[in-house]
Amino acid sequence: MSKAAAPDDSLIDQFLESRGHETATWDQSYNKKQCPKCGGLHDVSATECSVCGWSP
Repeated sequence: MSKAAAPDDSLIDQFLESRGHETATWDQSYNKKQCPKCGGLHDVSATECSVCGWSP
């Protein structure tokens, strides 16, 4: 029985972006997550920006 290889996230993002979808993710700033919308810094466990409410 063969196992399917896990898809590369960058290929999936490229596919979606080429079809008009936004694929924004958190930016990295040292050991923090940075919101791509407002630039707010958060702990790595953050799932939503506490400044502007953005979430991936």
